[in-house]
Amino acid sequence: MDSTISANSDPAQGPGHDYAPAQRALRVVAIGGGTGLSTLLRGLRRHVPAPGESDTTPNAIADLAAVVTVTDDGGSSGRLRQDFNMLPPGDLRNCMVALSEEEDLLTQLFAHRFRAGDGLKGHSFGNLFVAALTEITGDFGQAVQLASKILATRGRIYPATTANTTLVANMDDGSIVRGETKITASKRRIVELTLDPPSPTPMPETLEAIERADLITVGPGSLYTSLITNLLVDGIPETLGEARGVRVFICNLMTQANESLGLSAAEHIERIYDHTRRPVFDYAVVNTGKFSAETLARYAAQDATPIVPDCERIEALGVRCITGDFVSEENLVRHTTSRLADVVLELAQASRRRSHNS
Repeated sequence: MDSTISANSDPAQGPGHDYAPAQRALRVVAIGGGTGLSTLLRGLRRHVPAPGESDTTPNAIADLAAVVTVTDDGGSSGRLRQDFNMLPPGDLRNCMVALSEEEDLLTQLFAHRFRAGDGLKGHSFGNLFVAALTEITGDFGQAVQLASKILATRGRIYPATTANTTLVANMDDGSIVRGETKITASKRRIVELTLDPPSPTPMPETLEAIERADLITVGPGSLYTSLITNLLVDGIPETLGEARGVRVFICNLMTQANESLGLSAAEHIERIYDHTRRPVFDYAVVNTGKFSAETLARYAAQDATPIVPDCERIEALGVRCITGDFVSEENLVRHTTSRLADVVLELAQASRRRSHNS
């Protein structure tokens, strides 16, 4: 019998229950990187009341924190990392824009890449903005918090670690590849991912946010270089494994060459568990929506295909499977931001209703 749950149903619903409304707004932590995390944050931001607004609306978020990967070594981020001995700001910059009040204007400004200028060409304005604040404050983590304050973001942003670490991948042919750019360019399959130096320390605020959260999400994002890399930071998998909040894995829509080629939804979770060495998810949100023939053909040219929603295998891992149509097809396939946010927030509310009635 199929024990999966549709995104249209309430996971807590059952006969004989009389649910009380939530007593307070939710605390939410979103872990990841790349465009996947910023896509989710855009949906979650709409549930964070502006100053002076009520936080008693359904699925309101009282506290939103993003934990972001900092292992990029390519492009503008990589150049700043080398020239200024600072952490790469690119993924953090995208999250700031996603959480900002003036997202449209900031997207254009922060994404602007200088087309000329000795030393400026190729750099994005947003990366230089964070680099300037890092020089002023002398601390990358403080610079990120100050940037968020200046931009009036509806949420806090934390680098997964402030240690200068390098990704190292053991490949299926026994070779070792160092650096995120080289790893993603490799044609071999990743067997294990590590950090050098190993077990970097997280910011204390990160672990505290996870401990206090009603909802913790991991994904969407590149399996190894956006998701697993965060879970290699000392204390994060342990804290996530013991967290009292609902822990949700958000599966990508498409496989990704060199990271998840041919992997099903359940195999994504299994690869994560290989690295966390403990179960860290209560739910998995998996897409069952269909793609247009044009989209399938375009992604097939990149050796990418829709991820198989093998929910029975997911349930066998002790993870409840939430299915639904989350597809937004534009130039690139993305999750539908509002629908995805609504589903994960309702999982957190459903868990609180169960606790209230138990």
